[in-house]
Amino acid sequence: MKLQDLDIIVTAPPAPGWGGRYWILVKLTTDNGITGWGECYASSVGPDAMRAVIEDVFARHMAGENPENIELMFRRAYSSGFTQRPDLTVMGAFSGLEIACWDILGKARERPVWALLGGRMNDRIRAYTYLYPLPKQDMTAFWTSPEMAAEAAADCFARGYTAVKFDPAGPYTLRGGHMPAMSDISQSVAFCKAIREAVGDKADLLFGTHGQFTTAGAIRLGQALEPYSPLWFEEPIPPDAIDEMAKIARAVRIPVATGERLTTKAEFAPVLRAGAASILQPALGRAGGIWEMKKVAALAEVYNAQMAPHLYAGPVEWAANIHLAASIPNLLMAETIETPFHDALIKGSIQVEAGFVTPPEAPGLGIDVDEELARAHPYTGTRLHLEMQEAPCDYVNGNAFEGGAPAPKG
Repeated sequence: MKLQDLDIIVTAPPAPGWGGRYWILVKLTTDNGITGWGECYASSVGPDAMRAVIEDVFARHMAGENPENIELMFRRAYSSGFTQRPDLTVMGAFSGLEIACWDILGKARERPVWALLGGRMNDRIRAYTYLYPLPKQDMTAFWTSPEMAAEAAADCFARGYTAVKFDPAGPYTLRGGHMPAMSDISQSVAFCKAIREAVGDKADLLFGTHGQFTTAGAIRLGQALEPYSPLWFEEPIPPDAIDEMAKIARAVRIPVATGERLTTKAEFAPVLRAGAASILQPALGRAGGIWEMKKVAALAEVYNAQMAPHLYAGPVEWAANIHLAASIPNLLMAETIETPFHDALIKGSIQVEAGFVTPPEAPGLGIDVDEELARAHPYTGTRLHLEMQEAPCDYVNGNAFEGGAPAPKG
């Protein structure tokens, strides 16, 4: 069995676009006709450029290879250009292709992917969700309204979720770490207070920041949130400042989580070694794929740290996350996004039920991809999957981060 053909579909979820502006799906076919699906979560270049990178990685390192040889193909891609170091874009391309290889291998052996990763450790995967506006709520006002957030949290809890994530702390700016406005700290405290009152001690609060702050600013904010006991303080500073993140972990009595922007064990291992985070959040379509993150889970186990696979993409990456989560002993939970388009794209083949996901028993990733639907919603724009704003923190009028998919203006 050899990898033979590659097809790439860049599909755009309908508005409001939870999960990003587009998802890059890859379809691999072997010489004996088995197909496998993967998803590349890479957003540092535009979709046309990323398509070229995926095609190059496949042609250069994978075409004609047995899909079993994942370690060999990883080393080829990781070493490409005489580098042997993490490359976000190359690893993003390889990760989606690697996921598709696992889908092929499972189908060839008529076993789910988790069965090929050491078997099923977890019969149910605890799911968490970001807080999104309810249909009756104003989509623009939602992001700065503790009351609306609390109402959305109560709705999630009623549907069985035991953890909800939110990030009301200010702008998602390319300028690097900034000192939060006092109004942002007050707003963050108000969100935590309202959501805690809505869910009591029956659900965990997951506080996100997208790496916005200076070390001192993150400590100020984190200490202000401590009375509400969030389960994690996510990526409080830019992800490459590992020693500085460790200072925050020592100064704030909330577990630090990080990982959605990291790739390969070479970037995750220093986080563990420095004591910078106790919860790792790999995005499998970016971080090196399923096998590489199985290794990271083993590293985390040595440091008594937990895994919480990240999702801000489509349901194919989610399926990969679920199979990894099913196979590891140090799982905390896994992110999920429930929209009609996510569900339809895999024809409901994986579901959240009362806040948990049961790992699929079907071969491969266990999903049935609606290829026709994916092709019917092509992305025709030029913007990136996610983008940072250039404007700095607004210390006069306050700030709002609209969940990665801002509501249309005007």
